[in-house]
Amino acid sequence: MTPRQDSAPASQTLSRGIRLLEVLADARTPLTIDELAGRVDLHRSVAYRLLRTLEDHGLITRDAAGAVRLGTGLAALAAGVAADLQAEALPELTAAANDLGMTCFLVVLDHDECVTLASVEPRHTVTAVAQRPGSRHPVTRGAPGRAILAQLPPRRWPDEVDARLASEVADAAERGWARSHDEVIPTLRAVAVPLAVQGREPAAVAAVHVSTDLDDAAIAARLEAAASAIRGAL
Repeated sequence: MTPRQDSAPASQTLSRGIRLLEVLADARTPLTIDELAGRVDLHRSVAYRLLRTLEDHGLITRDAAGAVRLGTGLAALAAGVAADLQAEALPELTAAANDLGMTCFLVVLDHDECVTLASVEPRHTVTAVAQRPGSRHPVTRGAPGRAILAQLPPRRWPDEVDARLASEVADAAERGWARSHDEVIPTLRAVAVPLAVQGREPAAVAAVHVSTDLDDAAIAARLEAAASAIRGAL
């Protein structure tokens, strides 16, 4: 007799529910149950039961047509993640974003990935780059990744770190800031400085832009002032 999909161990059931949330977050638009089931390779009835449980906890909602979107309950959970770090970082990110005229954001290390914890777009600008909180990319890519790797001993680096990247991380560590171009998002440039807070995983304060009259060192100096203020507050 073939085991039913919903008879899996609780840990696997939890993993499937989390995967549904991740798919919804990546989609950024409502999805039907059939679309969700197909993307996570689940039978529709199993996906439906998982979504009902998530809905009961306010983590997803469904509209009159049955389309599924993330629920406001996730906002309450996200607000509790490193709440003190977010609270101290947001005013500094806001000031830096308005001074530089570019999006500034806080990135933290999560396993081998960089995760955006908070992001602020400049108040007065024609165009601004959106850096969505919760977005993630490998720590081996982008200026924030280099700024974070510069705070770690090489034994903690991912296997994907090659000689070229190791050299760039060493340069960033010596210089005190990192830069990247066209790595995480095509055409975009980024500058990042390390943010080391005792008792926490390495983090970075970064800025991203398409073009600017400021040179990277000037951007880094402003970001370091923000990082220093955050460290002092914590």
